[in-house]
Amino acid sequence: MVTAQVSKKANHYYEVALRDRAAKETDAACKKMEKAIAKSPAYADAYSQLGQWYFEAHKFSQAATVFRNAAAKCPKGRQRFAKPLAKSLIYSGMPDEALQLINTYGNTTQDAGEWKKMREQAEFVRTALLNQGRQWPENLGIRINTPDAELFPCMPADTQTLYFTRRLKNMDEDMYYSIADSCGGWFSAHNLGSVNTPDREMAQFISTDGHYMFFTRCENRSWDAWTEGGCDLFMAYRSAKDSDWTTPQPFGATINTPAYEGMATLSPDNRELYFVSDRPGGYGGYDIWISRFDNGLWQLPVNAGPAINTAGNETAPFISVDNRTLFFTSDGWPGMGGSDIFMTKRISEKIWDRAQNLGYPINTANDEKSEFVTMDGEKMYFASDRNGPAGNYDIYTTPLPPFLQPIPTGNIEGYVYDSLTKQRLNYTVMYVCNVTNGDTLYQFQSNRGDASFLISLAVGKTYAIHSWHVEYTGVSDTLVFDTSYLHKPLVHNVVMLPSDYHEIKPVFDSLIATIHFDKSKVEISDSDKNTIRTAIEPWLDSKGLVVFVNAYTDNTGTPMINEELSYKRANLVGQLLTTFGIDETMIQAKGWGEAKMIAPNETEEGQHKNRRVEIIVRR
Repeated sequence: MVTAQVSKKANHYYEVALRDRAAKETDAACKKMEKAIAKSPAYADAYSQLGQWYFEAHKFSQAATVFRNAAAKCPKGRQRFAKPLAKSLIYSGMPDEALQLINTYGNTTQDAGEWKKMREQAEFVRTALLNQGRQWPENLGIRINTPDAELFPCMPADTQTLYFTRRLKNMDEDMYYSIADSCGGWFSAHNLGSVNTPDREMAQFISTDGHYMFFTRCENRSWDAWTEGGCDLFMAYRSAKDSDWTTPQPFGATINTPAYEGMATLSPDNRELYFVSDRPGGYGGYDIWISRFDNGLWQLPVNAGPAINTAGNETAPFISVDNRTLFFTSDGWPGMGGSDIFMTKRISEKIWDRAQNLGYPINTANDEKSEFVTMDGEKMYFASDRNGPAGNYDIYTTPLPPFLQPIPTGNIEGYVYDSLTKQRLNYTVMYVCNVTNGDTLYQFQSNRGDASFLISLAVGKTYAIHSWHVEYTGVSDTLVFDTSYLHKPLVHNVVMLPSDYHEIKPVFDSLIATIHFDKSKVEISDSDKNTIRTAIEPWLDSKGLVVFVNAYTDNTGTPMINEELSYKRANLVGQLLTTFGIDETMIQAKGWGEAKMIAPNETEEGQHKNRRVEIIVRR
């Protein structure tokens, strides 16, 4: 390759510029590199460094100018700088000029994949820039945004509280919240408090009912160096919107691994978890994974598949309240540049339509990420560094065009209570079903604190809702959920009758054993095994016997974790019964979590009494 002569003065400025850049004094470094080029106008390495620095700082037009000059003044410069110049032109909003370079130099086998990707991006940008008439996203202003980076906006269904992550001095990350004012804006944000630690907490997601928080915590350490590590998913709970959050608890090893896990979003029924991981088995970089909460347990996560994930990075998933529209961030699909926001529609339970870029001006040549869409589908919140240096994110909001909006949804809300005593019945399981074929669409439960529930569903349909609570007669309702409930909730209370209310009981149930558990443990001692064996032996020859194994917990910690614990304990006892001679088809094991307290939870003694498995035989 022909190289140009470089003067000593130019080389001096070049070396000083590299030292300034290493010291993170980028502006000084760029000025020194410009002086190096001025001293030796054909200094190819200086052009390469300077253009790259401008590009990394998102000064794309300046980068394009540098590479144009390099192409004109350096030996064989047109070919050498064709690729960085084409890329800079795409990011500068000049796709036609970029395509001319791609058509000239991109038909060789060398770096064919990279040239192809640039062509796809240039063609996409050319089309996207035709949408110049769309409304430009609005910055949320100084009560939310600061010189630090703000990302991951989200809010519960009532949209009265905005939660987000703030990256402090580009080092630590904490979670913040802001309350809506009466003028359509937001009051000044506050630190979320005790859920934040000296470690990094970020990427929070608040469930639709406002009771659960899922977030990412980094710099974790674990006793076995395996179940947690690096960045993991945690959850916290509160019984009411004005109560404190519980101490955060990590997900189990099914979700958290030594790889990265973070940026969770939850389906509207709290039963499907979408999150980001770079664990083995993906398509490259960070991928989106999905786990279902079935039978009280988080199931093994599955990759969301090639309609969503690429060899690049897919992050920040958000499943809208219609449970069909998934928004996410990607730098692997063709876009405006950097990371863009995409959406996809669910075709079937496990199949998604091909990702669709949300286009300009939501996406720009800068980085857009961590999106959230309101329940009515009309407004999106997201983070972008479009108006600042690279990485200095602010939170923006924008109306979504109708063709990008998810299916409109509304809320059904109410309480569950005893029809005789008016006692609130928390932890009532509620199944929302297709009224035509009876298929279960969602599973909800009434809240721990006040037995309230909030169910978000697509409007314009009729639903069947079946409610179940231990020792109560099931209740079935059919609700016509029309469009009038799009902006106001349908208030529907569930009233339940105790199952022993009837004068003549059709069946006879006998409680034969109660086993208690230590906190957070799923273990049966030898003495408990002997107790169960002794209790079940008199029933082994009974005809038509049904054995109910009902597991309960205290109300410390998180209800979802307690449900998981109770299921594990119930299944453990159920499996033990089969070893003593009970046919597994005659055993009905179920975890009821906190549904049936028999002692106050204010003392260790009371909590121990509540952490139990009851074995009941029916004849």
